Amino acid sequence: MRYLIDTNIIIYYFNGLTADETLHTVLRESFKISIISQIEFLGWGEFTTNPELYRQAREFIGHASLYQLTEEIAEQTIRLRQQFKTKTPDAIIAATALVNGLAVVTNNTSDFSRVGVNTLAVQLK
Repeated sequence: MRYLIDTNIIIYYFNGLTADETLHTVLRESFKISIISQIEFLGWGEFTTNPELYRQAREFIGHASLYQLTEEIAEQTIRLRQQFKTKTPDAIIAATALVNGLAVVTNNTSDFSRVGVNTLAVQLK
């Protein structure tokens, strides 16, 4: 299975809040993210007061394979928002996963499984 990493997992992992060896394996083999996760993660408020932490975050996220917002993903996002009233960031991540045949690694499995996306939950510390 190939995976797309949700923003919450990126934040938890970056802050050392994950205790699941499965996540380490997934990140080594499939560190794939949506453009919206890059925006959400690097826009995290903690970085505004800590330039060194922000530099580390940019370096960390630079190792990810990034899925851009394509027309196909945008159209799928629109359908998910219309049909399920999904928040735009989650709809973009879900659409990215659906279009590219990926499962989403997340702590919010119900947000994605309800729209037909396969998920993988990870354990937090």
